[in-house]
Amino acid sequence: MPVVAIDFETANEQRSSPCAIGLAWIEDGRITEVEHHYIRPIDMRFSGWNIAVHGIRPADVEDADAFPDVLARLRPRIETATVIAHNASFDISVMRRTCELYGLAFPCFDYICTVQVAKNTWPDLPSAKLNAVCDFLGVDFKHHDAAQDAFACGSVALAAVKETGASHIRDLPAKLGMVAGRLNADSYTTCSSPSSKRRTF
Repeated sequence: MPVVAIDFETANEQRSSPCAIGLAWIEDGRITEVEHHYIRPIDMRFSGWNIAVHGIRPADVEDADAFPDVLARLRPRIETATVIAHNASFDISVMRRTCELYGLAFPCFDYICTVQVAKNTWPDLPSAKLNAVCDFLGVDFKHHDAAQDAFACGSVALAAVKETGASHIRDLPAKLGMVAGRLNADSYTTCSSPSSKRRTF
């Protein structure tokens, strides 16, 4: 079973406004493929704040597929993978809210939040933000580019596997005292974590 890191960028403050998704596929302990897909939001409303963060403008996505078509292509692969995301509560809520907007069943998968992984693996880091963790790990990437953020998220998870001695990314929750989240067709459970504390692996 592969692992895929995902990252959404949104057009505005609504979680149901994805304008891009990045995916980084991980097999045999390495990132094997990185994808970027633009998404045409349902109302094409872009906020200046969001544009300032990710640089995506309406013209970039006007000819892109809407979310149902993008998800239809990705669903078969995602549903056979473990999903990871940095601040998974955001990315999973984008998935849920956009599915609800279009009347789609949620894709079904287990997921792990790499913010929580980072906090429990390197508890002395002053910040678990993606750029801060990647600076610590020496991972070079362009922040707020969906594909690059997915790559960075995957890199954090692989570094945590090495640091903790886990045998696989899927084993990180058990190694760190976490509980993986689960997205089902019509419900979800959150990825949960104990308070960060110094650990000896």
